[in-house]
Amino acid sequence: MSGGGLLVAGTTSDAGKSVVTAGICRWLVRQGVKVAPFKAQNMSLNSFVTREGAEIGRAQAMQAQAARVEPTALMNPVLLKPGSDRSSQVVLMGKPVGELSARGYHGGRQEQLLGTVLECLAELRGTYDAVICEGAGSPAEINLRRTDIVNMGIARNARLPVLVVGDIDRGGVFASFFGTVALLSQEDQELVAGFLVNKFRGDVSLLEPGLDMLHGLTGRSTYGVLPFQHGLGIDEEDGMAVSLRGAVRESAVAPPIGEDVLRVAVCAIPLMSNFTDVDALATEPGIVVRFVDRPEELADADLVVIPGTRGTVRALEWLRERGLADALKRRAVEGRPVLGICGGFQILGEHIEDEVESRAGQVDGLGLLPVRVRFAREKTLTRPVGEALGAYVEGYEIHHGVAEVEGGEPFLDGCRVGEVWGTHWHGSLESDGFRRAFLREVAAAAGRRFVPAADTSFAALREEQLDRLGDLIENHADTDALWRLIESGAPSGLPFIPPGAPV
Repeated sequence: MSGGGLLVAGTTSDAGKSVVTAGICRWLVRQGVKVAPFKAQNMSLNSFVTREGAEIGRAQAMQAQAARVEPTALMNPVLLKPGSDRSSQVVLMGKPVGELSARGYHGGRQEQLLGTVLECLAELRGTYDAVICEGAGSPAEINLRRTDIVNMGIARNARLPVLVVGDIDRGGVFASFFGTVALLSQEDQELVAGFLVNKFRGDVSLLEPGLDMLHGLTGRSTYGVLPFQHGLGIDEEDGMAVSLRGAVRESAVAPPIGEDVLRVAVCAIPLMSNFTDVDALATEPGIVVRFVDRPEELADADLVVIPGTRGTVRALEWLRERGLADALKRRAVEGRPVLGICGGFQILGEHIEDEVESRAGQVDGLGLLPVRVRFAREKTLTRPVGEALGAYVEGYEIHHGVAEVEGGEPFLDGCRVGEVWGTHWHGSLESDGFRRAFLREVAAAAGRRFVPAADTSFAALREEQLDRLGDLIENHADTDALWRLIESGAPSGLPFIPPGAPV
């Protein structure tokens, strides 16, 4: 017998589908339900490596953590990693299978993947009591409905009830709810069970007349009104939850343990990937993390981070064009800390040979680390563990570039020269002991009287955030109705809302 299921769709991208899916997973697992997340197709530059060496979206890995299960490729069978405005790398069941233009993907390849997607979902439903699926963008993208495998396409094939999430904070939520339903075909509308309002501020009683009218117009109930909450800095997929020069996420800066704060500047390079690496720094009391794109913004930074990227050569050109490359070289000469992670590590090297990602051939790096990089067609996908600065470290690697380290002090899989550090390891800063040791080195080099907190646990903070998401669902959603939806499907007899769509 298949387990229950639900598709969490949204009126728009960034309506809150990822966090609502995670919240439902955490609420269910706390009720003793064996639950798994699922997203048929994800477009994201933030990815994660599962224990079996498969690459999936970080949002699905976070949702698996919310469900207290190990993430697998089944939970995100198709991952698209943009390499430009017009093309993406297609990752199928955790392994890259090629680059496709948007036209090529939606013109036929996407439909071919529907069988794989449905098989993965069926396997999860055969294993778990419930599978909470996340849609992508909006289900009412009628130009893409014929080839859709992530919204109503999968809902109709798997007979999943659909809950539509709307972000009221951006305005127009009632029109968005109504319009989403009215632009679906009759067959699709039969599966749209109702709505969930996200990011509401104020007195819910003021919203109730609108919800009543929405029910009268659509025949569909609202399953909850979730209040706006600051600081839910969980892994995003569609884009940064910050402006380029905004503080990372919305986390408040706790007062420092020592006498000084530590300022971290993250270069907002093109096609930035796995920028979630710096989240662990932002959890430390007394650390201010900002994304920057101008050389003058590096002047007061105690640490500069060059994060990963899906376009190493393009990011290198960008750094040079903006004057950031020269600023980084000056920092190295002055003995001021710089950390390069994955693509950022490759940029810091002496030489890059790329016939795979950019096909630019031979390119000079910044020359701050004695490293030569050659791009291989096979992608490295591993979960390494080790020791650095006297502390245990674990991480994950996702890269085509193979680094040949020709000097410097060993640092994880990379090296260190003076105060310039480089590694391919994502996630290393989530290891608490290593992060503290690294920050002590940075503070000493920067001349700051900064002291890392002895009790900051990144894993515990992440669990607290996931519990807050579970609390949002438990306290502000109609959980009895939600469970009936998951267990029994969409209510019968839901009215058709014209004009509908032909598909």
